Amino acid sequence: MKQELTPTHTFRLIDEIFAQQSVNLLSLNPQKTLITSFTELGNLITEQNPDIQLLTTLQETLECIVYTQLQNFPENIFWDFDFLVSSMLRQALVADEGAIPFLTVFGEKMVSLTEMFGNKTEMRFRYVHDFMYGFDWARWVQKEPHKRAHIEPFSLVFLDYLLVKGKELLQRINHGQITSYKLCDTGYRNPFTFSREPKDEYRLLTYLAEEQLIPVAVWNWNASPVWNKPFQEMRQQLALKLDIQPQRH
Repeated sequence: MKQELTPTHTFRLIDEIFAQQSVNLLSLNPQKTLITSFTELGNLITEQNPDIQLLTTLQETLECIVYTQLQNFPENIFWDFDFLVSSMLRQALVADEGAIPFLTVFGEKMVSLTEMFGNKTEMRFRYVHDFMYGFDWARWVQKEPHKRAHIEPFSLVFLDYLLVKGKELLQRINHGQITSYKLCDTGYRNPFTFSREPKDEYRLLTYLAEEQLIPVAVWNWNASPVWNKPFQEMRQQLALKLDIQPQRH
């Protein structure tokens, strides 16, 4: 007779995916070095809602998201997931169409986004940091704060916006109409003027985290996303302060 997988065991499968890929699971949390394990996140979810079908769907959705990120962003540095998981759970439990259909749609959009912006298309971004840690979201909210300030970073509304933006960007790249997203000499695109080589990206983001200048503290299950700071400008200024070299093309 087949043994039933416990919720803890199923979430441990995601930890095992990371282990098989030998990923260094760094957290941006200034108080710790490594991320919260998915086994621990599974325990948090189970405490809030022990429904087996919900837990299974959530785990399967996360497994797809993690696997796709690993395949399309193999050089990603920081891997926090706490707030993404709590956001998924919170949104699923209040979704009009029900938790399971919501998670299915959410997973499909996340996978599509990851594949669109990763290293297997002409987009070729190196990291998922700008999306996962809310820089993209904060910039989007700042354009129309009266309409968007209440929309959270991992809402379907924002994911849909990024999917549309991604398609437009790919079209412009394919037609040679891109100036600010040129390929660097490393083969990746970088919309910033400063280098985002791994050592530079690590220094810059850890400094921003220590100064509490990350829009979404994804390492915190109960994070309060912040959009109303000049994150882009502060990042540019900090790159100069840290003497991070200009990006070479």
